[in-house]
Amino acid sequence: LYTEAWQELVSRYGKDYTWDVKVRCMGMRAELSAQLVVDALQLPLTPEQFLEDVEKLYLKLFPTAKTLPGAERLLHHLHQHKIPMAIASGSSQASYDLKTTHHQELMSIFKHKVLSSSDPEVVHGKPAPDVFLVCAARFQDQPQPQKCLVFEDAPNGVTAAVAAGMQVVMVPDPRTDAALTQNATLVIKSLEDFKPELFGLPPY
Repeated sequence: LYTEAWQELVSRYGKDYTWDVKVRCMGMRAELSAQLVVDALQLPLTPEQFLEDVEKLYLKLFPTAKTLPGAERLLHHLHQHKIPMAIASGSSQASYDLKTTHHQELMSIFKHKVLSSSDPEVVHGKPAPDVFLVCAARFQDQPQPQKCLVFEDAPNGVTAAVAAGMQVVMVPDPRTDAALTQNATLVIKSLEDFKPELFGLPPY
């Protein structure tokens, strides 16, 4: 949905939101990715104007967001076995609210959420590890980083998780260069392929 919105906006200026630009933006804070796109595509906008315009498109697109195949099964399984979970995202609060409009029950499974674009404790966004370290510290038992398992689709997110000292399962876009997936603990094509027991979690 991000891709759809950003492509719609840049096409107004005769540009394409190409894969090489997208992969550099994935997982980054909104203001940084907007700066990157404006510079890379030489748009006649400030990053602030870009975000203002694209957020109008989010209002239309984000409430239609669907969960990834296998996500609901995995979340309900881990919740049933009392495995604490949280969200660590580069999304803004507004984007998060729109994307989760029709998934409130599922979101209630998570203990807490840390949104790096709006959380004052997160000094640096992904690929820095801050968002994951802050997220782990907010669990009641404050697990050690090596005891945390992160699920990511973005190379910047994988870099952040590894820098935090955490294990990370990557479910990349199939167009992602293999070199950008090498630091992940495990790479799978779909959450439907995930085997919890590989990480000491209760099997399905």
